Amino acid sequence: MALDNVSQAKSDAELITEVLKGNPASFEPLVERYSPRLFGTARRYARRESEVEDIVQEVWSKVFQKLASWRGDAPFEHWLMRTAVHTCYDFLRDHKRNREDNVTDISREEEDWLERHAAAPDSEPDNSQAAKQLVQRLLDQLSPASRLIITLLEIEDRTVKEISALTGWSVPLVKVRAFRARAEMRKCLKRVAKDKYL
Repeated sequence: MALDNVSQAKSDAELITEVLKGNPASFEPLVERYSPRLFGTARRYARRESEVEDIVQEVWSKVFQKLASWRGDAPFEHWLMRTAVHTCYDFLRDHKRNREDNVTDISREEEDWLERHAAAPDSEPDNSQAAKQLVQRLLDQLSPASRLIITLLEIEDRTVKEISALTGWSVPLVKVRAFRARAEMRKCLKRVAKDKYL
């Protein structure tokens, strides 16, 4: 059996044990196993690929440094994703979006989509590129906490309990932040729509 197949057959716990016993090469299969998921998560918070790469690298750096603190009472992937969410949140707070792009300056394509959606909401396809651009533009206007909550709750379709586990916030705090985030999103959308569609 090839070395790659041997490392793939090992569980996360076995690989972590090997790393903690002084074999840092056993960390590599974990990186290969979970990097695609980390890149997918990071892309929801950062636009430029260089930022995405920086986030993923920072996640792996934190995980390697704190590997001994993983208790094994939950899957390694859960612990890893919690670290990823915290890192993305830190990124949002540290790199507040350049708000020179005025949210009211929407493209003609986005405005057309809004008009069609307002006229017949059920007939508009959810996968419209204009709709995706508009959602991204609105997300860019939100505070870091609101963007995190909206992304986890609405885009990743996570439950309040899952968000609480990922962020370390209490369930009531997640609910309050979700309420505030939706209100903030509506306010941004209202500015975009200029009360025309709402």
